[in-house]
Amino acid sequence: MSLDAGTALKPSILYPGRHFTLRASAKACGVPIIILLVIAALGPENWAPRTGLGWQFDHFIGYFGLTLFFCFAWPRPFLVGTVFMTVAALLECLQAFTPDRHFYVPAIFYGAAGALAAALLVELFIRASRKWNREVLGPSNKRISAAFEVW
Repeated sequence: MSLDAGTALKPSILYPGRHFTLRASAKACGVPIIILLVIAALGPENWAPRTGLGWQFDHFIGYFGLTLFFCFAWPRPFLVGTVFMTVAALLECLQAFTPDRHFYVPAIFYGAAGALAAALLVELFIRASRKWNREVLGPSNKRISAAFEVW
């Protein structure tokens, strides 16, 4: 019995008619990740994961990683970066209303810097891959070019 690509791939339960992709799974994980971020930011202080390298590093690398993950799911790096810079500011402002935390302006800048750095890195990658597709692969190899055109 031989299998071709049409019979080997079955439609997903979540998305009938479409195949379940890695990007779709990243989008599905987005809501729980945002909920965990809000719990870590506004819950008791000992609920927030810490690296031991200082809160500055924790804020920067946390928002850097979140922005990278969400740019993978939604490849609009400047939009995603702006949203996470706003989220960093909003969550830091809301910490003024929690009993064991306080509002601290530099924390906003460290979180926003992490989101901005990730957005710029993803934008650089997108532009470099598009340029590579045009120059190296060229128009004669459209099938390979379409496979590498991620965004």
